[in-house]
Amino acid sequence: MKRSLLLLAAFALTAAQAQVTNAPNAKADPKSKQAAAAAPAAAKPKEKLMTRDELRACMDQREANDQEAVAINADMKAYKLNSEGLKTEHDRLEAATVSLNARTAAAKAEYDAIVKENEEFKAAAPKMEKADFEAKKKELTDRGAAFEAARDKIVADSKQLNAEKDALGTNIDKNNVTFKSLEDRRDAQLDKVDDWKAQCSKKKYDENDEIAINKERAAKAKAAAAAAAASAPAK
Repeated sequence: MKRSLLLLAAFALTAAQAQVTNAPNAKADPKSKQAAAAAPAAAKPKEKLMTRDELRACMDQREANDQEAVAINADMKAYKLNSEGLKTEHDRLEAATVSLNARTAAAKAEYDAIVKENEEFKAAAPKMEKADFEAKKKELTDRGAAFEAARDKIVADSKQLNAEKDALGTNIDKNNVTFKSLEDRRDAQLDKVDDWKAQCSKKKYDENDEIAINKERAAKAKAAAAAAAASAPAK
């Protein structure tokens, strides 16, 4: 019996010490507890959503950026194809120039040979038989005529070649301007993408506004298609 009383006394002492440890200096004010319980939790500030007009502007800008990117890629593809054609034309004209230079060199050698043979013919003419003289004269005349025809063809081909080179140079200049324009368009399009990211990408919006805007767009597209069909010539 005494042992049980001692155990109970020890338990009571331990409980009292625990209470003192939890509240060592002051008693809790019951009024403050009631006030804390009655105070509502601080409401979080409501996140601001884009207006429908702001959302529409962001959607329009994104669509315009995407369309410009597609157009730039198509124009860049056309530019590359044109560049390949210009390279092919350049190689052709270079080969034609080499061929024309060879023809010019051959014509000059033929001219020199004709001049030399004419001089030899003049020197030998007094001692030649008439038949031989007439035959040699005709040979040299025909040879001279052939040379003149070849020379005239070289001159004409040279003019044509120079005109084609001038045209190629003009087209190359235009192609370079096209490339610079594409570079400028690409830079501008990327700047607009950056602007869209800064102004739109991190902002919240009401999905109902997005649905409404898409319905507006669908209606406009349908009306435009109907107008185009109505204005098309009858087959």
